[in-house]
Amino acid sequence: MTTIGYSGKGMAPGKAAGRSAMGRFWYPYLLIAPTMITLVVVSLIPFLYVLFLSLHDVRYGQVRDFAWFANYATLLSDPRFWNSMLVATIFVLIAVPLEFMLGLIGALILNRGIHFRRIVVPFLFIPTMMAPIVVGLLWKIMLAGSWGLISYNLLERFGFFKEASIFASPNAALYALILVDVWQWTPFMMLAFFAGLQALPVNPYRAAAVDGADPVQTFFRLTLPMLSPVLAVIGLLRLIDAFKIFDTIFLLTGGGPGAVTEAPSILAYKLVFEYWKVGEASALAVLVWIAFFLFCGVFYHIARKRLNAF
Repeated sequence: MTTIGYSGKGMAPGKAAGRSAMGRFWYPYLLIAPTMITLVVVSLIPFLYVLFLSLHDVRYGQVRDFAWFANYATLLSDPRFWNSMLVATIFVLIAVPLEFMLGLIGALILNRGIHFRRIVVPFLFIPTMMAPIVVGLLWKIMLAGSWGLISYNLLERFGFFKEASIFASPNAALYALILVDVWQWTPFMMLAFFAGLQALPVNPYRAAAVDGADPVQTFFRLTLPMLSPVLAVIGLLRLIDAFKIFDTIFLLTGGGPGAVTEAPSILAYKLVFEYWKVGEASALAVLVWIAFFLFCGVFYHIARKRLNAF
């Protein structure tokens, strides 16, 4: 009987298999390690520090005594905080559904194979690709009082906002910001939904055509259910982004007039850089995070069970 030996350079089959199995086990974790490390450094550590600040008395940048939940109590008893939450809620409840519906309608039109689609689609990227400061300056010029392109040629001719800009109106400033947001993000929703429509299988539509289904039945019984995972994910991302809007409001109104457009992000900015109330600003950030954590948890379970979105 001949025994096959292994030289010093070789490796026993058992050890080789063990190392191979170990490599397969750690390989996925090695791939996601850079992302996880980045998230920990730029997200988790700053959040833990904000949590630390929210539980302390911080004055003029100096962390003083441990204050327990005093900052939270002060913030929750401040009408300005609840006003900011109301402003953000109104903004989200109007802007996001409008962007959602207009984006879906536009995606359905694009999906029908309109002429010059290859030219139209790149142009739809323009509003979304613009830097926030460019969007803010553009609309500030368009809606400037007495000389803005839209305000002078359209609004003033019909007797609206003759003496001041629409952004200075307590009754209309928030809706003007909603208009700007819809203009900027509807193309993004449209293109995302269009990509989802392009990925849908063709066979169910052929079967529906054979069965005599009309376009309305096809949309509600085929397109909408198959597209629901994309709708859920994109809708959730846009909702979160709209709630924490800062740049457009900061550039166009600064939260005014008064506090009519003062969203939570604007309030947090003022608490830190105007009033030096870092503890209360940190408490505000933590409260908004908790609210979204609970909302996203509920949304995730509903979308997973009913829409199979995740």
